[in-house]
Amino acid sequence: MPGLVDQSGDNNEPLEGAPKKAQHTWEESMLQSLDRLRVDVRSKDPYIIARNCDSIFQDEVFRFSYWGNLISIHWPNLEAFDAAGKPLSTFDTAMLTFYLQTADGEPMADRWIGFRELPNGVFYNQAFQGYSGNRVANTFGDKPDRFNEAATLLGGWKLSGLADHAFAFQPLPRIRLAATLWPGDEEFPSKASILFDASASHYMTTDGLALLGSGLTGRLIKQLK
Repeated sequence: MPGLVDQSGDNNEPLEGAPKKAQHTWEESMLQSLDRLRVDVRSKDPYIIARNCDSIFQDEVFRFSYWGNLISIHWPNLEAFDAAGKPLSTFDTAMLTFYLQTADGEPMADRWIGFRELPNGVFYNQAFQGYSGNRVANTFGDKPDRFNEAATLLGGWKLSGLADHAFAFQPLPRIRLAATLWPGDEEFPSKASILFDASASHYMTTDGLALLGSGLTGRLIKQLK
């Protein structure tokens, strides 16, 4: 199972394939905000937070699944650990703290949207497509069976009516992503996209969703190695 070191499954490359400027901007934004985020989260009722993000809060600890791994976040210091009790990276801790801060309990929409439809997503859509959907298309466009295999190994479930090949994933309890692939032929190039449930912005910032989308891309590609 992919580790919790970062969103792509590869050490120190949470936005693997993204322009270096985007990597620096989004990583720094998250990591420098961690102390402020913790202060803000501590000002809220932990039981309401747990209800909003669909987690268990018991014995001063939040527990929920993150990319298929059980994690715990201790209150009130908001330090995060894996199932074996090992501290998570600062990057993953920041991602999870953003989730606790942002979650408002909005029901899942069961409707897919592209990155450009997220708040301010239109400004970064081209960059996001470059290091997410385009990488998926370049990697799996001529081997859709391997795409299906990789998606299944990552715990994805098949979607119908969305694309030739499409799978949904649940990196966090109330954040759902989809990876879609249209294999190319002699006339048309392969196409792929990473999509989001329309409620996603109720649970994570747009920057954070970009990182989750990049992470899904990296995890799919890693299955080929």
